Amino acid sequence: MIGPRCWIFSFFMVVCFAIYGQTPNSHDLQYTALPQSWDEGIPLGNGMMGALVWQKDSFLRISLDRADLWDLRPVKEFSLPQFRFSWVREQLEKNRYDSVQKLFDEPYERDPGPSKIPAGALEIPIGQMGAINSVHLFLKEALCEIKWLSGARLLVFVDARRHQGRFRLEHPGNSFRMRLIIPGFAPAGKTGTSNSVDGQSLARLGYPPAQADTANPGYQYFWQQGYGDFQFAVFADWKKEPGNMVDGTWSIGTSNQDIIQAPARETMQEDAHLVDFDSAFREHCRWWMSFWQKSSIRLPDTLLENQWYREIYKFGSASRKGGLPITLQAVWTADNGNLPPWKGDFHNDLNTQLSYWPGYASNHLEESQVFPDWIWSNRRNAENYTKTYFGCPGLNFPGVSTLTGEPMGGWIQYALSPTVSCWLAQNFYLQWEYSKDTGFLRDKAYPFIRGTARFIEAVSEKHGKFRQLPLSSSPEFFDNSPDAWFHQTTNYDLALIRWMYQAASEVAKDMHLPREARHWRQCLSEWPELALSDSNRLLIAPGFPCKTSHRHFSHLMAIFPLGLLDWHAGKRDQGVILGSISDLLLQGHDYWCGYSYAWLGNLQARARNGEGACDALRTFAGCFCLPNSFHVNGDQSGTGKSKFTYRPFTLEGNFAFASGIQEMLLQSDHDRIVVFPAIPDNWENVSFQDLRARGAFLVSATMTGGELRELKIISERGGDLKLENPFGKKGVKVKGGRKFRNDRHGMLTIPTIPAQVLFLEPAGK
Repeated sequence: MIGPRCWIFSFFMVVCFAIYGQTPNSHDLQYTALPQSWDEGIPLGNGMMGALVWQKDSFLRISLDRADLWDLRPVKEFSLPQFRFSWVREQLEKNRYDSVQKLFDEPYERDPGPSKIPAGALEIPIGQMGAINSVHLFLKEALCEIKWLSGARLLVFVDARRHQGRFRLEHPGNSFRMRLIIPGFAPAGKTGTSNSVDGQSLARLGYPPAQADTANPGYQYFWQQGYGDFQFAVFADWKKEPGNMVDGTWSIGTSNQDIIQAPARETMQEDAHLVDFDSAFREHCRWWMSFWQKSSIRLPDTLLENQWYREIYKFGSASRKGGLPITLQAVWTADNGNLPPWKGDFHNDLNTQLSYWPGYASNHLEESQVFPDWIWSNRRNAENYTKTYFGCPGLNFPGVSTLTGEPMGGWIQYALSPTVSCWLAQNFYLQWEYSKDTGFLRDKAYPFIRGTARFIEAVSEKHGKFRQLPLSSSPEFFDNSPDAWFHQTTNYDLALIRWMYQAASEVAKDMHLPREARHWRQCLSEWPELALSDSNRLLIAPGFPCKTSHRHFSHLMAIFPLGLLDWHAGKRDQGVILGSISDLLLQGHDYWCGYSYAWLGNLQARARNGEGACDALRTFAGCFCLPNSFHVNGDQSGTGKSKFTYRPFTLEGNFAFASGIQEMLLQSDHDRIVVFPAIPDNWENVSFQDLRARGAFLVSATMTGGELRELKIISERGGDLKLENPFGKKGVKVKGGRKFRNDRHGMLTIPTIPAQVLFLEPAGK
């Protein structure tokens, strides 16, 4: 396992000869027919552009998307003088919460925007090609291949290097035709309201008809006026090549690039011919080869291994340097004539955060940094929102936000929660912890955490010995009722606040700011400890145990992802962790979503329960995912894993699943690295390469026959490596390192220098 991967040579051969045939892999998606709905389509993407390949009627359809296609109309109620946290509090005290719902919650369901919007589609008639032989998504090359029994073959990819999509159709038959489908934005006929889960009709956006040029034999084009000054254009171009082939491209331009009607088509047409299909595909493959070299795993459970690779593929497709963060559907907006589920927005009370859980340990820091970079770029809007709504200095982010970080409304307990930035701050903290990039710490991580800490200090109130929030909530307990507001700080809010002040003190120390570090420690001391029951279980809030099945494990934040409770701290923390998970399971899974099972996998891994983690993640992969691996919230298996059986597609469950697998293989919280902390007893042969640990360590390990045989650690930045001795009583031999300490608790401390490579073996080997 350790050393060059055996498939790198094969992958190099694919790069050289990919045009003529690909190398299948067990992780790939393979079908004998095209998917028949958009949400089961073959997913392709490059972080900005996305596509779904499927069949609609007698046409092969390529649904088109671009991450920055947004209707950014303002929510008019948010300009009213009532748009104040203090006003919400007053209405609650006067039992007038219905007035709050009318002003701040109802617009989310009532109005079609703000919202993510689709770009349209390409359609190719395929009836003349006959029966399909195979449909294949090659993950390593990010390439969709469709073969017909007639000998026709279609290759489709979204260019990893350029904001373009490309296709090649071999042996198309007597003639080739393609049409560009314009989304149904213009009012025509019924525009029924529907709801945010199903998606409102696109026609309710009320855009004017697109200006289109679709009569040309070699290209099609349309230009669409959106809300306000926003415009976008879609261009598709194709030409016949020798050997009975048709090569084509598509691109999407927006007013963010100063695109206007006539120059847009000319510019896009020129760009389409700058690089030929073969050259573009070779560059595309080189990008993906580099991506896949970052890390790998091998599990004895093929369901879990295949799903992990598919999630990492989607992560690389949906989050990319130069692109935008992962929204609810990322670059795969609904193609059904409606707006996407929940408007395809940035849901920061769970969805965005879970989507970035796997990026750090999977060693994809460049893709992970997209999220904090976007948050940072919108901090001025967030500061204005903080000052307007909360009347406080500092920094808080809307829980449901637009492309530019503006609030969108919804259930305001969570959409306008005072602790949103505390959770977002963890993405800044983890980016620093896993990379040890001092520039990122100085320029973004600490300033964001400091701004959040100042806001919590300003918005909270001192009551006796301790501080508390004026109003608190715990997503999504009691949904949007007045009961969802607690007058004592919930464990969700409290865990976030306590974690945030601990992190603020820690990173202030890293910044050599001792006075600020002391101040944040003092602030931490002014908040109470987590609320526990008499039997040491985490409560929702003081005096409020969790007594019902519930999808959002917000009261268990202290276990994961925040890690305030530490398995290594001893029996007390272990008892709280095990007891709280036991209580969660006791309430049953009737009202869980797919992401609940993925989150449970991470919780069980932190509880060192490999069997429990494996079972939860298998349930997610087997019951809550469509054939293309998309998570659809409800149970699709008919086996009673949840009473939710609907299928709105969102991505957070997919990426939380990948995190759960990584937590089973490697943990590095609380300044210690643990190898294979939570694998089932029957996993005798398992390995991983170059998973990343906090402190900027790359770890590779191989277990054979139930015993750890090899362990390799690369120290990128130097510093002390703290490792739970994975060889137990056998002792340990370290090659490539200096003297190390092995304490009586089995903790190894090994000093390292930058770029140092360590090999660890059992002492008797």
